[in-house]
Amino acid sequence: MRASLETDLRAAKAAGFDYIEIWAAKIKNKSIEELKGLFAESGVPPLSINSIEHITFRDMGAYEGIKRQCREFSEIAAAIGCPYVVVVPGRLPPGKVDVVAESVRVLTELCDIAAEHGVALAFEFLGQPDCSVQTLGLADEIVRTAARDNLGLVIDSFHFYAGGSNIEMIEKLDPRLVKIFHINDSEDLPRAQLEDRHRLLPGLGILPLRAMVDAFRKIGYDDVASVEIFRPEYWERDPVQLARDAKAAAEQIVNS
Repeated sequence: MRASLETDLRAAKAAGFDYIEIWAAKIKNKSIEELKGLFAESGVPPLSINSIEHITFRDMGAYEGIKRQCREFSEIAAAIGCPYVVVVPGRLPPGKVDVVAESVRVLTELCDIAAEHGVALAFEFLGQPDCSVQTLGLADEIVRTAARDNLGLVIDSFHFYAGGSNIEMIEKLDPRLVKIFHINDSEDLPRAQLEDRHRLLPGLGILPLRAMVDAFRKIGYDDVASVEIFRPEYWERDPVQLARDAKAAAEQIVNS
């Protein structure tokens, strides 16, 4: 998280990754031409801009900002050949609310914006207790209800576990809706206590990664597994060596 996009690209290339997800904050103040040059030089294509956060249950002013961000990121993504922009649901407000209706409404509007640029949105549920969409089952219902050609799912193994999703939810998926599998592991803590800082490299924790991979294969998904780990301890390490370790750890899971 403390490295620049230039360093990320250098590390991804050295480790032999096929794609890179762009952490959105790292493209701030970079022109489209500059980004085109960086990706052309690196030879590592972008997979997503990650992410637009808290897209639902926002007041009018904040939601207008979300739409502007979607327009900006979609324009950048189209220009640099990046297929996806990741979008994340908002916090669950107090009282009785219709999460599916709100999520479908917002995703439909944002998909319209992204479609103008030929870009798709990848919807990522979060397993945190305050998130409005905590499980794969609910996220899948929302995406199916929205029924947009440029909308799919991000499934993060950490959030999958923390929010109480199960393997049967993967087995019920249409594989065409799965755009990105975020692969990572976790310390052995009660689910309600898990935070991003408790993530680990794949294979070093207690997440059911091999069962998840088996379920993905069972439904016919054999596309992208993307390592995403927000562990501050790892940020102190050499980025190139960490990228190599991350790729080796992920391959040990997905190729076993």
